Amino acid sequence: MNLAKLSANGQITVPAEVRRRLRLMPGDKVLFVEKPNGEVVVANAALAALAGAQETFADAAEDFGVRDDGDVQALVDEVRGWGRAS
Repeated sequence: MNLAKLSANGQITVPAEVRRRLRLMPGDKVLFVEKPNGEVVVANAALAALAGAQETFADAAEDFGVRDDGDVQALVDEVRGWGRAS
């Protein structure tokens, strides 16, 4: 368990172990997400955004019927073929 103290200005110092585990660097944004049970989860905002983007792309891929690397290659081949003289 890691503990941080809230300053009068509302600031905390994120413990080194937490910074390491979240891969936080100076200037990074930290995301606080409150769960329905009141628990607050702290995350690296950039990594959380990336995970969200990956989920969106995965959903879009599924909508196009892309399920594996072979499907991806077939789609790339199809797109690259557009506009070529037959």
